[in-house]
Amino acid sequence: MNYELLFQELQQRAICIALTGAKGGFGRSLLVQCRHIKSLRVAALCDLDVEGTRAMLIELGYAPERLVICHDAAAVRAANERDQTALVSDYRLLDAAALDIVVEATGNPDISAQIAINAIERGVHVAMVSKETDAVIGPYLNALACERKVVYTTADGDQPSNLIGLVTWARVLGFDVVAAGKSSEYDYIYHPASGELAYTDQRHQVPALSGLLTLEGDTATRLQQRSEAIRALPQSATPDYCEMNVVANSTGLTPACDALSYPLCRISELADIFIPRADGGILDREGVVDVFNCLRLPDEASFGGGVFVVVRCTDNEVWQTLGQKGHVLGRNGKYACIYLPYHLMGLETPISLFSAVLHGRASGSTTQQVHAVMTAQAQRAFKAGEVLRMGGHHHNIDGMKPLLLPAAQAHRIHAPFYLAANRRLKVDVAAGEIISLDMLELDRSTLYDAWQKLSG
Repeated sequence: MNYELLFQELQQRAICIALTGAKGGFGRSLLVQCRHIKSLRVAALCDLDVEGTRAMLIELGYAPERLVICHDAAAVRAANERDQTALVSDYRLLDAAALDIVVEATGNPDISAQIAINAIERGVHVAMVSKETDAVIGPYLNALACERKVVYTTADGDQPSNLIGLVTWARVLGFDVVAAGKSSEYDYIYHPASGELAYTDQRHQVPALSGLLTLEGDTATRLQQRSEAIRALPQSATPDYCEMNVVANSTGLTPACDALSYPLCRISELADIFIPRADGGILDREGVVDVFNCLRLPDEASFGGGVFVVVRCTDNEVWQTLGQKGHVLGRNGKYACIYLPYHLMGLETPISLFSAVLHGRASGSTTQQVHAVMTAQAQRAFKAGEVLRMGGHHHNIDGMKPLLLPAAQAHRIHAPFYLAANRRLKVDVAAGEIISLDMLELDRSTLYDAWQKLSG
């Protein structure tokens, strides 16, 4: 693919963008890249910390005289007429900006839903980075965008969009996709000489892993041994469920299991693990999404943020040739893993923006449906009147474990995880119960109203 030819229209026109959640990590990465793409014009930025956003932009090399803090719609319009960037704290002021596309990255589902709907209703494309919103009402926003003749899309540089791209690439080429997934956010880096396992900024002595580095014997047994060896460390993360929900709704793939599998494994083992049990793997069915924890040695490449597909091999000679070139083949020769071991956050996102604005094409699917529902399972007993508080870097709900259920099992019965967030319970909830819609005080929020419009 020659991307300069694909997007040659960029030589003749500028694309005006707005970005919400501008001061966050994703926002910074996109704004870094916008500095190097002449055809991208940053018309408006929205963040509660407007002064902090301005300081960040100056640090990134944006000219101070081109940054205007605006408190009303007239000021936003005036800034855009002077080819300046309007900085706002009130998302409603984005409606006054001259835009081709809004990149939504607040991570706040209720606010995010309103921002997206406002943009779509006035004929502006939307690139949704707030996966919390996408997981709840992505199919509705997509349908609304199609109705208004604009594009609603996931954003390249985030794992859902990258994985959707890899799955659809494989399908177009005629591959039979057995499983698709991603690694969880951080690698587990093992030092055999010392028995030390590094995970984020943590260091743990796990000498037992030295004898578990190869996938020998029964696969499920070996994976259980590894999981037991690292039981003191986190082995799942809330954002993974959310991202796989988005992928499922765009691709029609379904969750491999309710809690997702999270095997601790090495890249070279993926085509032995994410395959049917009958062939020695862990899957009870094919055509699934799942997540793994990447185990690697210090001198091995990272998979942090990467995505993969496992496909069926249809010709032994071809795949043996590819195996000799270093591709990941299963031990029985029946499956192969194709992967991208990275995602680059906002540095990659302009590709999705160009595709939406110039070609009217989404990075996701224009026929999204509810194929999976991310739900909340109580990890302790709750009393009626308690609020399910969301917080933290990973947008967890305190005392709740995420599950990813097939839509046939959960849609219209269990509350989507981020629809339940920050809602008050009407009843007592026992540990182990999944939060259902009738347990919650559901106000008439934009998020809830949009979810209600999804087909039953």
